Amino acid sequence: MLHPSYTELMQVVNSEAETPEEAVVNSRYSIVLATAKRARQIIGGEMALIDDLDEKHEIKPLSAAVEELATNKIQILPSDE
Repeated sequence: MLHPSYTELMQVVNSEAETPEEAVVNSRYSIVLATAKRARQIIGGEMALIDDLDEKHEIKPLSAAVEELATNKIQILPSDE
């Protein structure tokens, strides 16, 4: 089982939306796309924004992207921005 779950990630991403119409993410597919895009950025050389990194314990880019999203370190912007 994945932790955090898709629904938990969607709640974090949409936490600032006051109405369902303002929600940034409405599907699992959007969460998957956003985390995959961020993982590719990390692979491309950007630093991961999670605090508990050390040199002995290397975190995979996708795990880092999910952790960043779950802790609200990154935001998913609507497609019109």
